[in-house]
Amino acid sequence: MLSIDNAPDLIIYNAHVLTMVTGQHGAYPQAVAVRHHRIHAIGANGEVLALAGPHTRIIDGAGATLLPGLTDAHIHFGDWSIQLGALQLADTRSKGEMLERLAAHAAATSAGGWIVSRGWNESRWGEVAFPTAAELDSVTGPDRPTLLYRSDMHSAVANSAALRAGGVSASTPDPADGTIDRDAAGAPTGVLREMATFLVWQQVPPATFAQRLAAMRNGTSAMHRLGVTAIHDQRYGGGMEGGEALRAFQTMRRAGDLRLRVNCNVSATDLDHVEALGVESGLGDDRLRLGHVKLFADGSLGSRTAWMLAPFEPMPDDGPHAAPNYGVVVTPPDAMAAIFRRATAAGFPISIHAIGDRANREVLDVFEELAVGGPPVAIPHRIEHVQMLDPADAPRLARLNLTASVQPVHALDDMDTADLLLGTRAATAYTFADLLRHGTRLAFGSDAPVADPNPWLGLHAAVARTRPAEPKRAAWYGDQRIGLMDALRAYTVGPTEAAGWQQTIGTLALGRRADLVLLDRDLLALDAEAIAAGALAQTQVRMTIFDGAVVWEA
Repeated sequence: MLSIDNAPDLIIYNAHVLTMVTGQHGAYPQAVAVRHHRIHAIGANGEVLALAGPHTRIIDGAGATLLPGLTDAHIHFGDWSIQLGALQLADTRSKGEMLERLAAHAAATSAGGWIVSRGWNESRWGEVAFPTAAELDSVTGPDRPTLLYRSDMHSAVANSAALRAGGVSASTPDPADGTIDRDAAGAPTGVLREMATFLVWQQVPPATFAQRLAAMRNGTSAMHRLGVTAIHDQRYGGGMEGGEALRAFQTMRRAGDLRLRVNCNVSATDLDHVEALGVESGLGDDRLRLGHVKLFADGSLGSRTAWMLAPFEPMPDDGPHAAPNYGVVVTPPDAMAAIFRRATAAGFPISIHAIGDRANREVLDVFEELAVGGPPVAIPHRIEHVQMLDPADAPRLARLNLTASVQPVHALDDMDTADLLLGTRAATAYTFADLLRHGTRLAFGSDAPVADPNPWLGLHAAVARTRPAEPKRAAWYGDQRIGLMDALRAYTVGPTEAAGWQQTIGTLALGRRADLVLLDRDLLALDAEAIAAGALAQTQVRMTIFDGAVVWEA
């Protein structure tokens, strides 16, 4: 039993304590004591309870799991927080339902103004074709500008008013790294892919700072309800989020109500400013600090803009004379290598979005070049998503000490889309087990608002590879399922190592920051049948403790 002097502020006993410390042997501890923001003692019930003083709060864990606070290793927190108060489309099950919901929202907000939302996904509707401007016009009318992003945020559909606001017409050329879908006559259909979305997005009035700050405070509470106490906040390019979200985090930090640990990326589009100011990765403290420089190699699977070694399967809406689709190159390899060199010279490791197998291969090639004579970095470089990976490339991430920042919940969203667009090559998607077998560091996240931030759904996705609503369906490429403890490590230890926080959080050890989560069940008591039936996904958080303070209690 580990302990230090003086009475603790809080004791949780009669729990099944998962310390997540590598090589932990013997019986699991039953109790944890917290004092002055840190882990004060870990051990058997009697030993830890004996430390209690007259003012110690004592909580009966009722035999449930107690573990370190979880980290979401890939989230667009500011954007997700704003989206919590917007029109919700992620759970629509048909195009008709999406249009009905849009019509109701338009009627309820008849005062006008833009309608902006996200989350629709045609694959959940059993369709291939995206919505069109004409379909949106049928419920919004032709004068109420509306922009609805697909769930992956790499495509959007705009109605006629929004297209006019963005200056998008038959004569508008495709922007660099983007595509405007057109009908047979050359007129825009309303579908915009990759950087073409910014033609319209740039016309949307931004949230005020007060609105963003209030939304992010509300988002923090929502994270606590899920047991998340740390995040790796990503950055979109092209002016989305960026400085306003970082400013809001700093405002919360000064006010004393930043109750998340935030590892904050910097967009590669801001690299000039980073170099001019001389700031480096690690600037900040154990609640808010700068992490990686973020850039994009390609697009996404669902938008058919991932950069592929072989083309996507042809789709009915491609047209009879469509060229083979190998996806979109957002940052060519030469430009990618130049950004890598500039960022590392400025003191930043790299975080790069790569979805397609060609994108991941090109990224790995550049990282290999950088490994020879490149400057050392304080925390590891990482690839975001690593969604499709040729088997020949699978061992390379571990060899290069790269973090695979992956989002298991995407597998549930994408399984049908991947089968449709890739055929048998879908076997190379979300290969978590292969990455682990090669010794790759996994850091799990959600990519919210692209996907559901619920980590218990993410755990189910990694361990079961089935949708909880379809328990009878066979596991999608079940050979890529991973064990529960490996999945938990990817929500605790993996992200903290990826951010350089491994001496602060991620494990329950004496002197570490007291970020803990008490659940409503014993995870290790769940058998395969219960997990397949959705018991992991149904897990509820009974209590979340951040820096020694109870911040959520069911």
